[in-house]
Amino acid sequence: MNLSTTAAVITGGASGLGEATARHFAENGAQVTILDRDAERGPQIATKIGGHFAQTDVTDEVSVSAAIAQAMDKMGRITAAVNCAGIAIGAKTVGKDGPHPLDAFQRTIDINLVGSFNVSRLAAAEMAKNDPEPDGARGVIINTASIAAFDGQKGQAAYAASKGGVVGMTLPMARDLASTGIRVMAIAPGIFMTPMLAGLPEEVQQQLAADVPNPARLGDPREYGRLAGFIVEMGYLNGEVIRIDGALRMR
Repeated sequence: MNLSTTAAVITGGASGLGEATARHFAENGAQVTILDRDAERGPQIATKIGGHFAQTDVTDEVSVSAAIAQAMDKMGRITAAVNCAGIAIGAKTVGKDGPHPLDAFQRTIDINLVGSFNVSRLAAAEMAKNDPEPDGARGVIINTASIAAFDGQKGQAAYAASKGGVVGMTLPMARDLASTGIRVMAIAPGIFMTPMLAGLPEEVQQQLAADVPNPARLGDPREYGRLAGFIVEMGYLNGEVIRIDGALRMR
């Protein structure tokens, strides 16, 4: 697959890793439809990159079905889906205020894991209708995990569980979709300079960056976007999780 002929849906594309991916794809000739809840910033980013926007709640089947239909109407087909929509919360299993709020745990799982699967399955149904390329390829799905899936820190039970689920479903989804020519990959970012981290004090940012072995800095969302673009074009990558973290291992 070539990025220049890709038609992609990107969740969370109004900010952070998703925005960087949407920009990178569009800059390299891809058609892009941003799926995001932000009805203000989402259309602005879509207009800037020459793409499309569909207001979407990734946890809702009707909302995602409508967004996929809108993307099909605007682009004519879908050959890539990149799931960047997600949230991160901090709460211990038992903290000073009592046990971990169950609704917060459930919401994290619903958005990060269920939402990723919801978009993936519906996008894959459309990809399966594509005419195959000479090598049989019809599409690629890229989900966002995290290094927290492997070495989550205290207070990350919900987040690590949701991202561990993303890691766990990568291989079986790739096997499920192999006969249709659809690949499934996951990216596990380390600590990236997303809007959430950008709001932290400078000294906190520097402390986080100092923990990264090499290069000793926070990740640039554009690096995530470039890796996603590489995955689209590298057809032999399938069923795997790629860490992009500067060799960081959290403890």
